[in-house]
Amino acid sequence: MLKEFKEFAVKGNMVDMAVGIIMGAAFGTIVKSLVGDIFMPFVGYFTGGLDFTNMFIALGGGEYATLKAAQDAGAATINIGLFINALIAFIIVAWIMFMLVKGMNAAKKAAAEEEAAAAPAEPPADVALLTEIRDLLKDGK
Repeated sequence: MLKEFKEFAVKGNMVDMAVGIIMGAAFGTIVKSLVGDIFMPFVGYFTGGLDFTNMFIALGGGEYATLKAAQDAGAATINIGLFINALIAFIIVAWIMFMLVKGMNAAKKAAAEEEAAAAPAEPPADVALLTEIRDLLKDGK
């Protein structure tokens, strides 16, 4: 059983998947920074200083200036702004993945077309037979 597990764990697909997961986590960090540090300040600027991070509903009453203050006071909160940030991050990741897959599909299609154009297609059997007869008649046989 240990041998089977070892074979499973070191298969190429398993290693590729592990690398993909690690790269995905690193990419997630970059996207989170892109959304929080670059994109959301522009959204705040164009919405008159609206900060999505501090958009929340405090359950149970209480008025709090910031989400941090509400959490420090132990209030239960519905974090609308953090959800909006996560939604924007998801849309950015989905768009990037869509463009990546679209580019890869276009590259595969171009490579297949190039390969098809490089190898001349064989003529149908009847055309090959007629060509052979023509060549024999030219040679006078």
